[in-house]
Amino acid sequence: MTQTATAIEALKKQLGSSLCIAGHHYQHDAVIRHCDITGDSLELARRVAAIDAQHIVFCGVHFMAESAALLARAGQQVHLPAEDAHCVMAQMTPASLVRAVLMRLHTAGKKIVPLAYVNTPVAVKAVVGEFGGAVCTSANATAMLRWAFEQGDSVLFLPDANLGRNTARALGLNEAACMTLNIRKQGEAFPLAEALQKQLLLWPGCCAVHAKIHAEHIAALRLAHPQAHIVVHPECAPDVVAAADGAGSTTYLINAVRQAPQGSTIAVGTECSLVDRLRREYAQQCTVLPVRRIQCSDMAKCTEEKLLATLQQVQNNTAPCITVPKAQQQSAKVALERMLDVCARAGE
Repeated sequence: MTQTATAIEALKKQLGSSLCIAGHHYQHDAVIRHCDITGDSLELARRVAAIDAQHIVFCGVHFMAESAALLARAGQQVHLPAEDAHCVMAQMTPASLVRAVLMRLHTAGKKIVPLAYVNTPVAVKAVVGEFGGAVCTSANATAMLRWAFEQGDSVLFLPDANLGRNTARALGLNEAACMTLNIRKQGEAFPLAEALQKQLLLWPGCCAVHAKIHAEHIAALRLAHPQAHIVVHPECAPDVVAAADGAGSTTYLINAVRQAPQGSTIAVGTECSLVDRLRREYAQQCTVLPVRRIQCSDMAKCTEEKLLATLQQVQNNTAPCITVPKAQQQSAKVALERMLDVCARAGE
């Protein structure tokens, strides 16, 4: 064990039950090994409410720590070891622009229900909550999109157009019922009359990591490993999802490896920190390959050294806290809680 790792473990013992370290699956092994709970966005959101610790150190990116801060109880503090760890996709949805688009869509008297992927800033979640919408993750996108369709005339899915389109296909919605909005000119560029005829409106956002996986990478894998079972994340483009053998959330991808037959080969299309971990953990069961080696540079900003520095600050009562502006708290929390409530009722 490194000197840094030893120091972290010593601090964890000193802080005891006042500390809980949470980590997203895309974190590096050096960080994950210190986490008390790990999961994808949905699992971590569910578990925050059950955490009793005064200090929640969230190893992930900013929007995840914001969600934890929204769901945390009074007196709990949420800390992010890398405060500059943002999400490119989340930055594609300025809250003011989301509000402008929704206001324009609502001028015709139709109810357009916004459904925001969890990869959005808290300010966007607040706007979504105000307009009667909810949050979703890749794990529950199908259930949440079905719910959103039941709430109004049509749905605005943001910001990941790939996830929205892939989810719509899974629900049997054809391409003609969908439209990707042109959000230029402060949301005035798309033809309003046409948009109002569609069932699903898509924000033109994407994941900078999963967008790097292309159909030719699947084709190359088929040639090199004909027997491989290929699974990808639904943030990948629709043609990639169509070419793969399966697509689903981070937890789905992990379970696909866990359940792989002895001696089989499985290729996983997602962030390489997770793929590498799966390859090591299941080396005796199957061969795990990356569809393409891609790393999230923002997830990588949370290092073991930064985790140690944060724990030292927690011990000294100097650790910066992730806070949510009071004006956004209620609406954003409503959007998140709608998701948790729908999933609980659906058994998701």
